[in-house]
Amino acid sequence: MPCQRLLRVFIFVIVAASLAAARDIAVVSNKSNALGAITVADLIKVCKAQTTRWSDGKPVTFVMRSPSSPEMKMVLEKVYGMSESELNSLIVTSNHARTNHPAILVATSDEELVNTVASTPGAVGVVDVYSINSSVAVVKIGGKLPLEPGYLLHGN
Repeated sequence: MPCQRLLRVFIFVIVAASLAAARDIAVVSNKSNALGAITVADLIKVCKAQTTRWSDGKPVTFVMRSPSSPEMKMVLEKVYGMSESELNSLIVTSNHARTNHPAILVATSDEELVNTVASTPGAVGVVDVYSINSSVAVVKIGGKLPLEPGYLLHGN
């Protein structure tokens, strides 16, 4: 019986760890942006710095965590479709000509990311849903909000 108990504890720990590792990532926007929803194709353009201005003329700034962070693994796969080193190169080239208003900013924490989006007109970012506060607006992707079935950036 002690082996069965040990096996149950082991299975519980493995399941709990896998659930804890699954993250839902949300797209958040500066509240002054008129962005309530975005298509997957347009999100990819924003993330890759291919969209430089919103329809109201504000420059677009995309805020993200480091490409090497665990939070960004799903975004690398589902949005960028590129490796970490390719994304690092994209960040450098995208920001090269935009010294006053970078195309892509990298935040060191979710709190810094949310604060940067909240304080930068035209900014959007991707952040763990549990880090969202009232200073930013949550953006629908393809008509879905985080935690809804079929949401693009739903964790494993």
